[in-house]
Amino acid sequence: MKTKITGKTITGIVPAAKTYRIHDTLQPGLSIRVLPSGHASYMVTWARNKAATLGRVGAMTLDQARKESAQYLADAHANGEPLAVTEKRAGAAMPTLEEFLTASFEPWAVEHHRDAKNGNRAIRHSFDELLALPLSSIDTKRVEQIRTAWLRAGRAPSTANRNITRLRGVLSRAVEWGMLDIHPLVKVRRLKVDDRSRIRYLSTDEETALRKAMDARSGEIRAGRDSANKWRLERQKEPMVDLGAVRFTDHLEPLVLLSINTGVRRGEAFNLTWPDVDLKNKLITVEGDTSKSGQTRHIPLNREALDTLTKWKEQGDGVGFVFPGRDGNRLDNVKKSWAGALQLAKVDRFRWHDLRHTFASKLVMAGVPLNTVRDLLGHSDIKMTLRYAHLAPGTKAAAVELI
Repeated sequence: MKTKITGKTITGIVPAAKTYRIHDTLQPGLSIRVLPSGHASYMVTWARNKAATLGRVGAMTLDQARKESAQYLADAHANGEPLAVTEKRAGAAMPTLEEFLTASFEPWAVEHHRDAKNGNRAIRHSFDELLALPLSSIDTKRVEQIRTAWLRAGRAPSTANRNITRLRGVLSRAVEWGMLDIHPLVKVRRLKVDDRSRIRYLSTDEETALRKAMDARSGEIRAGRDSANKWRLERQKEPMVDLGAVRFTDHLEPLVLLSINTGVRRGEAFNLTWPDVDLKNKLITVEGDTSKSGQTRHIPLNREALDTLTKWKEQGDGVGFVFPGRDGNRLDNVKKSWAGALQLAKVDRFRWHDLRHTFASKLVMAGVPLNTVRDLLGHSDIKMTLRYAHLAPGTKAAAVELI
C-alpha cells in the first residue's frame, strides 16, 4: 500500500499472513516491511531488486529513516550505487547474518521456497555461530572450520553439503541484492559423497515384526478406550467411539501402510487431501506444489493401499486432509507414535524415510525397470534411482557369467 507514513501509521501496523510493505509517498524509495511475525523494518529501494534494510521500526525514527533514504537515493543517482553499499562506510548498514535473514532472506524464501520454514530453521541451527557476524565477515575459512567440526562430530558428508548449499543460497541473494560484492564461498568445494552407499530398508522379518507391533499397539489403544468407556457408562456419561468397530485406532498404521505401498514422502502424505485420492480408479495424486521435485505425479494404489484408504475414509468424514491433525489441520508430527512402534518391533536404526526405500527396494527386487521406479518415486534425475540398481535380480551375476 502507498500512504504518507506517520506516527499513526506506525502504531497502527498489524501483521498479516504474508509479508507486505507500506510505501511512503513523502520520501521516494522508503517503505516499511511488515513480516507475519510482526517484525517491521524501514527499507530503501533505489533500483529493481536493489534494496537495503535501514533499521527496525522503533529502534530508528521515521525522520532518521527518511534522511537515510534520501542519502541512499542521492548517492545512487550520482554513483550508480549508494556509497553505503560501494564503500561500506562507517554507519552504513552492513547487516549481520541474523539481520539479513530476518529482514530480507526469510520473507523472500517464504514466497519462493516450498519448504522455507524448515530451510530457514536449518540455516539458523547449523550456522548459529555466524549469526552475529556482518555478512562481509563470513568467509571460506570460517565456514570450512564449521564443516570440519561437523565431520568430527560424526555428521555425514551429504548432510554437510546440504547445509553449505543452504548458506550459499542465502549469500547468493546478498550478492544479487547488492549487499556483498562477491560470493564469499566461491572457493568452498562440495565434499565427495558415496551416491551408492548402503540403503536401509525393511527386511522381510523386520516388516513382519513392524506389522505385528502396530497390531499390538492398536490392541492396547482399543483396550484403553474400552476401559475409559466402561468408566464413562458407569457414571452415565456419553461414551467415546468404540474402537473395536473400526479398522484403525489412529493415523499411524494407515500412514505406514500407505508409505510402504506407494513410496510417498512423509510430507507428501501429510499434505494429501481427499480430492487427491481416487478410490474408483485406484490412484493418488501428489500435487507439484507439495512435492520435493515440484512435479505432479500419479501413483497407482495396490490392493493393500486401496483397502487401507477405503477403510480409513469410512472412519472419517472424507473431507479435508486424509491424515488430519488436531482440529482438522495438517498433521506435522508422528515422532512419538512412530518411535514407540519401532521399539515394540525391535527395529533399529530405521527412519520414516526408509519406508520409501522399502517401497523402491521391493519394486527393484521384483524386476521392475528402474525408469518406472523413478517415475513412481518422483525422482527428477535417474541418478537418484540408480542407488537401488544393485538390488535388481541377477543383473550383475548374469553379466560376470558371460566371461
